Amino acid sequence: MSAKAKETPTKGEVTRLVIEDAAVELFIEHGYHATSMRQIADRAGLALGGIYNHFKSKEEIFEAIILDKHPYKKVLPLVLEAQGEDLETFLHNAVQITLKELGSEPMYMKLMFIEFVEFNGRHGASILSQVAPKVLPVFERIIKGRKNLRVTNPALLMRSFFGMIISYFITEMLISKSVIGKLMPKDAAAAYTDIFLHGVLKEPL
Repeated sequence: MSAKAKETPTKGEVTRLVIEDAAVELFIEHGYHATSMRQIADRAGLALGGIYNHFKSKEEIFEAIILDKHPYKKVLPLVLEAQGEDLETFLHNAVQITLKELGSEPMYMKLMFIEFVEFNGRHGASILSQVAPKVLPVFERIIKGRKNLRVTNPALLMRSFFGMIISYFITEMLISKSVIGKLMPKDAAAAYTDIFLHGVLKEPL
C-alpha cells in the first residue's frame, strides 16, 4: 500500500471529523450542556442514529474534540523549534509563538474553559499522555543546561510554563475592555514572561 493511500482518511474517519466540527460550533455557540445530540446530528447533516454509530455519548464527542483539535498539535512543533541563544531568549520566543497561535483561534481557549468549568479538567490526563512525552524533554534540557535555576524539577517547570500561558489568556480576557487593559504596557506579553522568569522583586544590590 502506498504512503498516499495510508494517508487517505476512511469514510468513517471523515464522518467523525464532520461530527466533531459540528459539535465544536454548537458548544461554542450555546455551551456544552445546552447542546443536544440531535442538534449535533442536524448540524452535521446526519440522522441521530448515525452519530451513535461513531460516538456513544456527547461527552465522548467532546473528549475526541479535545484530543483531535487541541492546540498543542499546532503549537508544539513551533515551540520545539523556537530559537534562542540562551534560556531567556528561548522562553520569550516560545511564549510569543504560543500566544500568537492560540490568539489566532479563540476556539481553543473556549474549549479549554468548557473542559475546566464543566468537566473539572478530567480529560487532562488524556491530553498530557500525548503532550508530556514530547514537551518534557525540552524542559529537561533547559534544567540540565542552566545551573542557576531555582526550579530543578522539569515537570514542575513545564507545569508553571503552561500555567503562565493559561493565566495570561484568562486575565487578558478579563481586562481587555477595562481601564486596566489601557494601563498595560505596549508589549504586555513580554513583560508577563519577564515576571515569569525573574519574579517581581529586584535582586538585592
